[in-house]
Amino acid sequence: MKKMVLNTVALACAAALAMQGFEATKAAEPHSAEKPPLFPLLDRDTLTDEWFGAGPLLEEQGLTLALGATQVYQMAVEGPQTHRHAGRCAGSYDLEIEADLAALAGLDGGVVFVAAEGSWSEGFDASSVGSLFGVNDDAGGDRSADVTEFWYQHDFADGRLRVRLGKMDLTAGFECQGLPAAFDGNAFANDEASQFVNGSLVNNPAVPFPDDGIGLAVYVEPVEGWYASAAIADAQADPREMGFNTAFDREDYTFSVVETGCTAGLPGPNGRLPGAVRVGLWYDPQPKARFDGGADKRDDLGFYASADQLLVPEGGDAASGQGLGVFARFAWADPEVNPIHAFWSAGCQYRGLIPGRDDDVLGVGMGRARVTDEPGAGFTSPHETAVEAYYAIQVAPWLSVSPHVQVVADSGGMDAADDAVILGVRVQASF
Repeated sequence: MKKMVLNTVALACAAALAMQGFEATKAAEPHSAEKPPLFPLLDRDTLTDEWFGAGPLLEEQGLTLALGATQVYQMAVEGPQTHRHAGRCAGSYDLEIEADLAALAGLDGGVVFVAAEGSWSEGFDASSVGSLFGVNDDAGGDRSADVTEFWYQHDFADGRLRVRLGKMDLTAGFECQGLPAAFDGNAFANDEASQFVNGSLVNNPAVPFPDDGIGLAVYVEPVEGWYASAAIADAQADPREMGFNTAFDREDYTFSVVETGCTAGLPGPNGRLPGAVRVGLWYDPQPKARFDGGADKRDDLGFYASADQLLVPEGGDAASGQGLGVFARFAWADPEVNPIHAFWSAGCQYRGLIPGRDDDVLGVGMGRARVTDEPGAGFTSPHETAVEAYYAIQVAPWLSVSPHVQVVADSGGMDAADDAVILGVRVQASF
């Protein structure tokens, strides 16, 4: 019923906005020198036309609002459990508010960021695929609204030093020269709403990042193109809560991570080609049960790496963002207490492959986990492997439709009669 109501509201909004655009077109000057667009709705940057024109005025005052919705339908067409569910929809929405305190209160360098998320359905992964990675990283269960981030950031020395405090998502960190930086960022495999949806191609599944919670992060860029960052966060965080009870009322466990990276890229025919290399080290002090039944282990430690590089820009112009890029990830974790003790992924992205479709994106990627072989872990296969290909069609600046296909082998680290083959489509809209 909730999904039916949401879909009905969305269709009603779209119809009303389309009518608004139609009336505006009719009211235009009959002898105007510029011919009005045939479909005004499809020429807007957002569905609501920047909050019905109020967006630019709010930005002048220091407020930026963004609202997006994502709907994913997936169906397992082959696999050992396809008889349970033919297919299922799952979706989410994200509301982001950023306040520039320089414009609002005269506090130079100060920024407040708030993010709220809601979701519906857990998808069909648990019942029909059972992947360690997850075949839909956007699926979050039935949640009406959770404040997932609420932090204050202060920039010093023209942004060369940034300090962030509050409830945060460690994997949605900073940027260095326009590229994702700390932590475990990647330009081509980092966003389930617009890139890959398989969890192995969004973040590194071998790094036990805690859920969104209270933390402190520091970013420094002493030399242009080279950065270092460190963070400490509540290891027992619950994204459904603000985090004070888990951060201060329970055991004093804090997850720590440090990362350094270079965004110098590679030389190209018309300048540098954007690219980045990042390496990180994480530490988790929580006691963890050993798979062999021995005494709990504390002070868990691991490392990771992530890289991306634009290789072939369209027309030799890297600034357009079009062309062929590649990416890769790697990680290691202690197999005594972690189900995934080694992981790698690699793939490529091409923006503007089809002439005349400059904003369409084709992505192909593969992730492979080496699971622990410790007694008691219960795995019957040494690996799980996922391959995904998607094509994001930019229907309008505010609307994209992305068909995708996934193949998951040895799902859950278990020997299976058949590999799971998943077909799906994702629709993403910006309001």
